[in-house]
Order: sequence, then C-alpha cells, then structure tokens
Amino acid sequence: MLTKPRRASKLLETSMYSRRKHRRFSPLLLVGLCVPILLALIAGGVFILPRLGSHAAAVNADCTLIVPSMPLTAQGLATPYQLVATNPAQGPCNEANAAQAAFVQGAIIDPTGKISVYNPLVVDQGTQPAIKPTVPQLAQGSVVALWFGFNGNNLTLQGTMGGSHCVNGVNGSIFGQFAYCNAPAFFRAANRAIRAGNLTPPALGMANDGQTCMSVRDFGLVDMDQSDNVTTIYLVTGNGQTAQMTAANAATLQNTQPATNASDNRLLDVGVDGALGCQPWMAPNLADPGNMVPALPLNELQAAAQQPAPIALVPAGDPMVLNNTQPDLNKTNAYRRGVDQQPAAGLNDASTTTYCNNLLKIGPARLQLDMQFTQNRPSPDAAAANSLFTFLAQRFSTSFGPNGLNCTGLLNLQNPITLTTDGNGVATAATINPTPAPANANNGNGNGNGQTPTPANTNNGNGQTPAPTNGNNGNGQTPTPVNGNGGNGQTPTPAASSTAQGTATFNLDPNAGNVNMALNITYPNHPNQAVKVNVRAGSCTGSLISTQSENLDGQSANNTNTVINNVQDQALPNNWFFTVADPQRTGPDGQQLTVGCGSVVANGTTGTATLGPAAQQ
Repeated sequence: MLTKPRRASKLLETSMYSRRKHRRFSPLLLVGLCVPILLALIAGGVFILPRLGSHAAAVNADCTLIVPSMPLTAQGLATPYQLVATNPAQGPCNEANAAQAAFVQGAIIDPTGKISVYNPLVVDQGTQPAIKPTVPQLAQGSVVALWFGFNGNNLTLQGTMGGSHCVNGVNGSIFGQFAYCNAPAFFRAANRAIRAGNLTPPALGMANDGQTCMSVRDFGLVDMDQSDNVTTIYLVTGNGQTAQMTAANAATLQNTQPATNASDNRLLDVGVDGALGCQPWMAPNLADPGNMVPALPLNELQAAAQQPAPIALVPAGDPMVLNNTQPDLNKTNAYRRGVDQQPAAGLNDASTTTYCNNLLKIGPARLQLDMQFTQNRPSPDAAAANSLFTFLAQRFSTSFGPNGLNCTGLLNLQNPITLTTDGNGVATAATINPTPAPANANNGNGNGNGQTPTPANTNNGNGQTPAPTNGNNGNGQTPTPVNGNGGNGQTPTPAASSTAQGTATFNLDPNAGNVNMALNITYPNHPNQAVKVNVRAGSCTGSLISTQSENLDGQSANNTNTVINNVQDQALPNNWFFTVADPQRTGPDGQQLTVGCGSVVANGTTGTATLGPAAQQ
C-alpha cells in the first residue's frame, strides 16, 4: 500500500493538498443535463462535481473496485464495476459521494487504427444502475484497454482479472488513485497505426496567448503527479444510483447531477483548453452514438507525438510511484507504461531534480502569461481557490514545495509562487517570481548578519506581513528579526523597502494596435500607496512610452491589467524597459524615484519583465 496518503490536490487537482481534497468543487446543480449542454460546458471550461449533503461528514478515503469478469470484452465493458470499502471498519464507500467516487475509462482501437471510447459504469456493491449500460459493438481484432481514476486516496482493484493485464501498482504498493488494464497493448497497437499512417494525432494548435497549446506532458501544466485520473462523467440520481453519461440517459432521468473525476486530464481538456481557446483530441463515444469525448489515452498519444522539448515524464519523486516514501524504479516504469511513456533506464533517468528545474523554467512564466485568460475563469474547486488562475497557482506552489516534489529543497530555492489566502484558506491572489532567491538567502541560521532578506511572501492571507521564510527558529514561534530590537522581545516596525518586486507580462495585438500589460507587483511596506508604472525605451531612464498611476492594495501589491494603445509594431519591441516609480520620493535627477526596473524580454508578440533595483539595469 502507498504509505503516503494522497493529498487533496487530485480532486481536480490540487489545493486540496491537504485533506480538503474531499471538499471538491463547488456545486453546480444541473437538472436533466443533456450531452449537447455538457459539450458546451466542456468548451467553456466548467468543472462540475456535486457535493451531496448526505455525505458531508468525514468519509473513508480508501475504497476497492470489484472488476467484472472478462472486462476487456463487450459484455465486460457493459457490466458495472462495484465500489466497496477496502476496510469496512473505516466506513462505507458510495459512488454518489463526490469524495469517494471511482471512475473507469475504456478505449478501443480497431484493426484499421480507429480509436473509440467507452466508459464503463461504477455502482455501489449490491445495487443496480439507474439505467442498464449500453453494450458496445466491437470490431473483431480490436484492442481494448482500461484506465481508472479515484476521488479518494487509495483505490484497490479486486476480482478475477486473468488475462486482462491489470496493474494497480507493484509488489503490494499501489499507485493510489490510478490503475490500468491492458494499456501497454493498446498503446502498441496505436503506435503501429501511427507509424503506418492509419492514425494521426492532431497538432496541439496555437493558444490565445500566442504559444503552443499545452499537452499533459507540458511543464506549463504538470504537477507533482502528472498523467493521472480520467475524463469520465457519470449521472447521479437523487437516490444515489448512477448511469452512463449519454444523451438518452440524461433525457430519461430526472433530477440528476453529473459526477466527474478530478484529474490532470480533465483540468487540461476542460479548464485550461477552454481558457486558452484550445481543443482536446476527442473520439466517438460508443455508449452515446453521435457524440465525441476526450480521454486519457488520446491525451497521452497526442503528447507523445506533438509535445516539444522539454517533455515531462513521470519522475521518480512522484508520490504515486514512491514505495514506502522511497523512489522505486520498477513502480515508476510500471506507471509510465500505463500512460505510453518511455521507461527510465535508471533512477537518474527519472531525476526529480531535472523535473524541478524544467518546472521552474517553464511553469511560472506560462502561469503569468496566461493569467489574463485564467483569472476570470471559474475555479475547479471553490474551496481551494477563487479562480482558475489562483487554482493553478496554488497547485504549482504545492507541487514545488516540501509537501510535493520538494523542489525547494532539491534546488535550494524559495517557492516562486506566493499565495494570498482568505480566512478559509482559499487562494485569492498569487505573486509570481520567475527567479526565486536561494532558500538560505540569509544564511538560513538567523545569526544576524546585518541583512534582512525580502520575505518570500508579502501577505500571509490575513492582511499582515509575515516574517521572512528563514526567520523561524523551528519552535513554532517567530523570533526577533536579525536586525534586532535590543532583545526586548518586540518585533520592530519593518523599514520601507526601496525596491519594487514582481513582473509585468506583455501581449501585443498587432491588428488592434495595442499591448495588454498584466501587472503582478509588490512594493513592500507601502500599503495603499499610489505608484507610477511606466514603459520606457532603451533604459530605465529612457524616453517614456507609457505611464499611468496605479494604487497598491493593503498588502502593498497590485495585480491588474492595463492597455498600451497606439502600438504600430508587428512584434513586441526588444528595447522596452518596465519601471515602477514612487511619487512620494525624489531621485538625484529631481524626478520621481524609480524603485524598480526590468528589461522586457520579448518573444514575438509576447514578453515579460522582472523588476530589480533600477541601478542594476
């Protein structure tokens, strides 16, 4: 068994990196949902997972799924799986409970190379489905595979599965939320079809941000346990019965709610693709003729064919592939084979440090770039974050931190994402620093070297400025800052910082002749003050291209979008500098003091500037 319990993040991913995983998404009740409406929701990036009041109490997070005999046949696909508690003493497991729901996804590739999808149903043990599943028609010689997802912590497969090649983990150590049956054979058949020219994974396409649309192997998307869970949706009735999501079932059943599996795949196919104007690869749904659906195997095949380097593959530090908290090459490769990834030759070939370096190089910059598209999108989990942007930010922050892949420890760096949370722990804002300081920027020992580091976060969510990240002596108390107050046990008022921090992201629309500028800046210890944000040509003091006044909030931060008009270029100029000036301070030249400056690193129609001291630019 996996000794490290699954964190709350995977119920559509993350922030749930505490036990909040069982608080899933905020409810969106849909009565009589039909598939055309569902597809519209997919296109719009809406995540749906009901929270049923009858299951509000703490629940058993470890369940078993009884696999029907001959699960890879047409009849086996149409036979419902049965959900039951792994240890009944811990309480029952119910498919209608969003925190315990298990999901099955099937894919079929026929001898001509055509892929179709069929998602078998899950019911509670000893119960009947609300509507009997449709038996699919399979062409002779087709290869069938299955993948499993789970909204709890640990899902165990059970049953007579001889010849089905089901993999739940290795040597008694299960993956957790993930399993598969016959996946390697399916991918071998699909890759043969691709080489023969009978199957062509579609191009990823161009996103609204001017970058290539992301895949499940893009470091702009992945988290600490990539490529997990599925895109299956079920209908749940008021009495707890389930049915396949089909147009006919949705029309027949009354007062149903859709139940979804929180997954990396669904996050991409629904949330991120919807925000960025991208389209997931979809295939015919054999249970629902005339309708197309996305699926895990389609995502993996497309990523294998189209994802540009660097390519994210399951690292040895992924919590799902650890064995008693230790890296396990066999388990890592067993997982990789289930998602069509090249097995690692050794643990160094699955280096978590390398994975972290790529995550740092690509993740924060893409998150910042896409903020303009994600910040007004609904959060996959309203109990974790208040928008898609803050959800992705807290997901990255947890993955990068000590409770995820421990990139902060492996790279000896502070977390590049600083979150602001409300009183309920919901992420409401995020500050992104693409070049985080070393974790021991103040020697890590609080010995008072005369310098106080900039705090890794400027707001701890309660409106107060916290102590620096290395300013805690490990006993749960905040010590006197290194610059001291004479040892009288009182914390002095921090001096106002002379340097603004943060980033500005630029997106040029050549047709409209304007540039969208997304600010994510802080000017520590200057709450509710006005600052000037400027764009200059050639240097931090060059000719003025754009200027405007912005107000900092109570945490000395500003996260707004603004527009620079009358830009005639077809590409973002490569000589721009972004500056922040303090109107209340005067520089040597008699002008407002520039308290932060950064050159705009342009790439076509996009660019990013990271603030630093003006004198260093």
